[in-house]
Amino acid sequence: MSRKPNRMYRRVVGLPYTRREYMGGIPNLRIANFNAGDTKGDFPIELVLVAREMCQIRHNALEAARITANRVMTKTGVMNYHLKILIYPHNVLRENKQATGAGADRVSQGMRSAFGKNVSLAARVYPGTRLIMLRIHKAQFAKAKDALRKASMKMPTPTRVIIQKGQDIVES
Repeated sequence: MSRKPNRMYRRVVGLPYTRREYMGGIPNLRIANFNAGDTKGDFPIELVLVAREMCQIRHNALEAARITANRVMTKTGVMNYHLKILIYPHNVLRENKQATGAGADRVSQGMRSAFGKNVSLAARVYPGTRLIMLRIHKAQFAKAKDALRKASMKMPTPTRVIIQKGQDIVES
């Protein structure tokens, strides 16, 4: 069965389902690594991608955003930035799979025992939640802003970029 679209899981409904010790068959996390670039470097400028609305972001979307931003930033050099994913997908999404095709009415039980099986992982975010942080030097500012713009296109919620220079905060 194919993966269902994100619009089915975007809204936050009910309590989070996070107690993994009671569940069997939890899907693996798609995020390869949460840090990219030079993790120990001293970078004066920090750009942060911030969510504007409450929603759930699946681990596939986070990995796609990380790959996109990292691809743009590696063109400036691997030691010229530090990219970090700031949220972790704890929430396990469930789905009551329905059989389709000939004879499906005899196979599928409809809403009987409709608790659902574990299909994906998601992170619940609220307005103002920091999603991705990108630390850079001044020379890479334009590339970094473009990288976060492209990463925001992978997110299911509208986002904005906040620029922090030292202790000053400038919204963009």
